[in-house]
Amino acid sequence: MQGARLYQQVAEKLAAAIAAGDYPAGTRLPAERKLAERFEVSRPTVREAIIALELAGCVEVKGGSGVYVTDQEVSGFAAGESDIGAFEILQARIMFEGEAAGLAAREMSEAEVAELESILQEMVAENATEATAEVADEKFHLHIARCTHNDAVVSVCEHLWKLRNSSSVSARILEKVRQAGSKPRIEEHRKILEAIRKRDAEGARNAMRDHLQRVVQQLLDATEAEALEAARREMNAARQRFALP
Repeated sequence: MQGARLYQQVAEKLAAAIAAGDYPAGTRLPAERKLAERFEVSRPTVREAIIALELAGCVEVKGGSGVYVTDQEVSGFAAGESDIGAFEILQARIMFEGEAAGLAAREMSEAEVAELESILQEMVAENATEATAEVADEKFHLHIARCTHNDAVVSVCEHLWKLRNSSSVSARILEKVRQAGSKPRIEEHRKILEAIRKRDAEGARNAMRDHLQRVVQQLLDATEAEALEAARREMNAARQRFALP
């Protein structure tokens, strides 16, 4: 598929391998590491490809067991052109939101800083509930972008959040993050706020980048949770087999 994103290319190659009988219906796919080696891509790319196939019904991810091929016909599988992966979106956010935070530290008024503090308190309250939409988190980040008073910066940041919320692959990964119990980290956001309050542009830029890098790790941890659980079960089963009577 010419022009397709990398994870989409991997998803289509994997679907073709399934259709060719390399992985018959009901069988478990090889470990993520093996697939990454086969297609010569990173493990996050393989994760996004698996999720694309899961959304299409081609595979089923069973927690604590692995990824299994379904009996659905996959010969006509094609990844969605507009579905940008979560890791790609985060890479762009690190670039643009980092610079936005640095600019906002120089441009925000005292009233706008006070509003950012208020939004952070909304995030604290939201984290204490069962809410899954993370409204306050989005509000916090976009408030910083808007306080650059640069319409081009605002447009880019708003577009990245729209992609985050509209991409089905990104949405599925974020759902896995929430299922793992992860929520917006208050202290990381507070560091961004404090750097902005001090008018420390470099500190705000670095705090935002550090925060978003940790979000990347959250996504990696959450999407790896199933594999880790499977490993734990296998280890426990081995212990039981070799346990003394």
